[in-house]
Amino acid sequence: MTITPVILCGGSGTRMWPLSRSGYPKQFLSLYGDSTLLQQTAGRLAGVADAAAPMVITNEQQRFLVAEQLREIGLQGRLVLEPTARNTGPAIAAAALIALADDPDAVLLVLPADHVIESGDLFRTSVERALPHAAAGKLVTFGIEPTEPHTGYGYIRRAAALDGAESAFEVGAFVEKPDEARARTFLAAGGYYWNSGMFLFRADAYLRELAAHAQDVVGPVTQSVELAKEDLDFLRLDRDAFAACRSDSIDYMVMEHTRDAVVVAAAGLGWSDVGTWTALAAISPRDEQGNTCQGDVIVHDATNTFVRSESRMVAVLGVDNLVVVETADAVLVANKERAQDVKKIVDQLNATGRVESELHRKVFRPWGSYEGVDSGERFQVKRIVVNPGASLSLQMHYHRAEHWIVVQGTARVVNGEHTILLSENQSTYIPLGTKHRLENPGKVPLEMIEVQSGSYLGEDDIVRFEDNYGRTHDR
Repeated sequence: MTITPVILCGGSGTRMWPLSRSGYPKQFLSLYGDSTLLQQTAGRLAGVADAAAPMVITNEQQRFLVAEQLREIGLQGRLVLEPTARNTGPAIAAAALIALADDPDAVLLVLPADHVIESGDLFRTSVERALPHAAAGKLVTFGIEPTEPHTGYGYIRRAAALDGAESAFEVGAFVEKPDEARARTFLAAGGYYWNSGMFLFRADAYLRELAAHAQDVVGPVTQSVELAKEDLDFLRLDRDAFAACRSDSIDYMVMEHTRDAVVVAAAGLGWSDVGTWTALAAISPRDEQGNTCQGDVIVHDATNTFVRSESRMVAVLGVDNLVVVETADAVLVANKERAQDVKKIVDQLNATGRVESELHRKVFRPWGSYEGVDSGERFQVKRIVVNPGASLSLQMHYHRAEHWIVVQGTARVVNGEHTILLSENQSTYIPLGTKHRLENPGKVPLEMIEVQSGSYLGEDDIVRFEDNYGRTHDR
């Protein structure tokens, strides 16, 4: 029997804006510590007995981000691509079917990619204690011992204890997110846990309960796995079959309908879902005035304020109870009590077609990154970094020409019928309509400045002829 960790790595990127964006959600950010939340999630699996390499459920747009972040910490997991978002219920079902193909006794350890757990040792101990219940066919959900009357989490009320250590219990009830008064009664009464969204169960046990309570989902998910295709290092679920699934969470689809088969494992892990800037401030180091300062920050006569600077100096003066987050293209200033409403700002951005809700000025690609430097009506300037040994696609543009200037490293350039090598301070011009390709043949990152000029400068003005990464647009 092996434990297959299943890391759920989706997300809309709205709750931690402006640092988190729809194209770069919070699991890819170093919000708490030096590594990203995804890397921390994968890293804490080290030491879990009988654990296989993680299976990561993600999407088309973020697949290369996942692969690169795992590579950075020396892990190589199995990456499964959802063709469309269908919430956690169908995603976990697909993971269960894939795991069963390798091991008929597979146990799934389901983990969101974007949570903080301060104690890796307690996490591993909690998994070890819960394993016998999962092996016996129970669906184990990890409940977090509450430290405050939090209104942003669902709760689980425990029933009878299942072991002498009182670390596992039958489930009395699943409770929706309460208002503050009700949350306070839960805390005072005891026996209630925050619903963490982490689970441990046999793959076949989950599918058994899914068939009993969501039969309409079983067929489409099974077909999406049977018709899945390998693509480079990714497994692509079949688009049409998976899209036919009903979209719902594992809690609503299965857990709340099968209480007799569910066990809640009590866990005091130093856990947070980092759902808002206020939640991050609560677990971050603070000075004597209650301020958290990250980056180039100057604070004077301020209290209980969280300030994070990404690209320039930020000064705050004479304020209290604020969240201030600065990025290269956007700044958020919010009262801590309203930080949970940042999604309303994102909704406004989307309604007016602003790109700041989707991407940062710096955009990561499988070959490296590009960053906007300046732009006008018929031009834009970008800083491009190509990783050693990587190359962009062989492509052509209908609406723009490009000038390339090498700042660092060596570039191999296909420019029409010619292939040339460029070193530092050398440049080339790519006329409109010309097939071209940029490659870094060297051992150090290639850095260059690209000046685009033309009537349309969108990233979708790309015709691809060859691509090492199986893409059709977006560089």
